Amino acid sequence: MQILIVGAGAVGGYFGGRLAQAGRDVTFLVRDKRAEEIRARGLQILSPYGNLTLHPKIVTANQIDGPFEAILLGVKSYALAGVMDDLALAVGSETMILPVLNGMSHIHALIARFGSDAVLGGVCLVATEIDPEGRIRQLADFQKLIHGELDGRDTARVQKLGASLRGAGFDVTISSHIVADMWQKWVQLASLGAVTCLLRGNVGEIAAVPGGAALALSALRECADISTACGYPHSSDFLEQQAVALTAPGSPSTSSMYRDLKKGASVEVDSILGDLLEHGAKHNLTTPILQAAFVSLSIYQHRSRS
Repeated sequence: MQILIVGAGAVGGYFGGRLAQAGRDVTFLVRDKRAEEIRARGLQILSPYGNLTLHPKIVTANQIDGPFEAILLGVKSYALAGVMDDLALAVGSETMILPVLNGMSHIHALIARFGSDAVLGGVCLVATEIDPEGRIRQLADFQKLIHGELDGRDTARVQKLGASLRGAGFDVTISSHIVADMWQKWVQLASLGAVTCLLRGNVGEIAAVPGGAALALSALRECADISTACGYPHSSDFLEQQAVALTAPGSPSTSSMYRDLKKGASVEVDSILGDLLEHGAKHNLTTPILQAAFVSLSIYQHRSRS
């Protein structure tokens, strides 16, 4: 299967790099600056599973000469509009687009642009970042891709895609309830992101001060209430796991938004928190912690772009 990896950043670069290492037919669609970096130094991954440097196939938007069988879309949500223009020539009548962006708003945007038949649902579970030298650094040992048809059908194409992704050094799961899986990750990500960004600390630092753990649990409840109101309730086991993770003493855990915030980079405030708040407002839910985090990050975002 010919797979186009859109973006060679923290997510696309990691999973695409593992696929390239395993001998899959992957090509990276990158912007000119990233293309120069990869040509000069290779695609570098620093990982608990071993470091590697690859020299994969790369193209820029004007070099795409036809459709690919599958497109793995692993960019930040604020880059989606421009990226859809860049990859348009790679989308044919049989192309599968597998997005692993955060939140849900990207699904609607992709369907509006390329049609519902082209778009799968996807979730990635990985903690990675780009370091100052342009290397992809894996921060924890979990690494998983989940994909499936948005309507839950078990189709030949998702099975074929699963077969192409397996055996590349990360876990692969085909889901018959991928939308619920996406909501689950959204709740996890939004609660962690809201708390760490609002309070400017990691989980252990927040849990160590009076009221910190209680506030973290309140943020989790707000996110879970929105998900439930939208038709995607979560099991008590999942909520308990998240509660433990959000209040673990000494935990260095942070969110990708907080790491981006500390670096002075753009944050995915609209797709992770803003869109979630809009869903909550439609059901008349009061979510003060999420609202405070959203306002704080929106001020930061506007200031950084001015």
